[in-house]
Amino acid sequence: MSGGMSNLQVRVVSAVVLAAAVLVLAWLGGMPFRLLAVLIAGAVFYEWSRMARSATALKPLDFLPEALMLVFLVALAAGEPPARLLALLTVLVLVAAVVSAMRGKGRWDAPGIAYAGLSGFALAMLRDDDRSGLVAMLFLFAVVWATDIFAYFVGRAVGGPKLAPAISPGKTRSGALGGAVGGVVAGLLSAAFAGAGHLASLAVVALVLSVVAQAGDLFESWVKRRHGRKDSSRIIPGHGGVMDRVDGLVAAAVALYVIGWLAGSASHPAQGLFPG
Repeated sequence: MSGGMSNLQVRVVSAVVLAAAVLVLAWLGGMPFRLLAVLIAGAVFYEWSRMARSATALKPLDFLPEALMLVFLVALAAGEPPARLLALLTVLVLVAAVVSAMRGKGRWDAPGIAYAGLSGFALAMLRDDDRSGLVAMLFLFAVVWATDIFAYFVGRAVGGPKLAPAISPGKTRSGALGGAVGGVVAGLLSAAFAGAGHLASLAVVALVLSVVAQAGDLFESWVKRRHGRKDSSRIIPGHGGVMDRVDGLVAAAVALYVIGWLAGSASHPAQGLFPG
């Protein structure tokens, strides 16, 4: 019991420190937050590659995916427009897929570039450099973090049938439902605090983000299970790797970007959701 509490305390302290740093960078926006998005994408790809690769000696061509990813990260940091970034990412993923098919190895390279690239892209584009971007990020954080917290504690308190025992044995259906409710409530509170209108529509958006965040969590668990890993790395005390910490966040960010794109524009997705 004491060991469990100790681990929980480590998790809480790590989460609070990370959340504070992310909130400060989100508040600053601009280049500081864009560089955070680049850092997250780079870390996700690094951990993905580390899990997917065998321990055999690497040849020069084995580092092609890293080179392709670096090209995208530089373009993202430089602030290229979204259409150009998406076109570039598509080309890089196709190159990685063709090369891995020709070599008969590295079949996880192209999906890794797509997953990491879209993660950084969505976060950077959502923030934008206006008030709408800040509100969108705070809304996203509120939904995803509340989903994570409520799913954990409701799942532990209520228990019951497992959500996906073959993928993530610890997750329960009660936790998933509690997470969704907590995510919607937190999202609405953040939106109301920011003075946003159309709260009924935002409740639906929050529910979608909560479900997608939990699906993103399960997807990362599936990837780790496929490669026999418990954590993507051990860089964050109590949480494992960056992928372990942002799996739900980046999935929800991509979903919110798409919703914002449909409601507004690809260049300013947050304005379609939180005009003002």
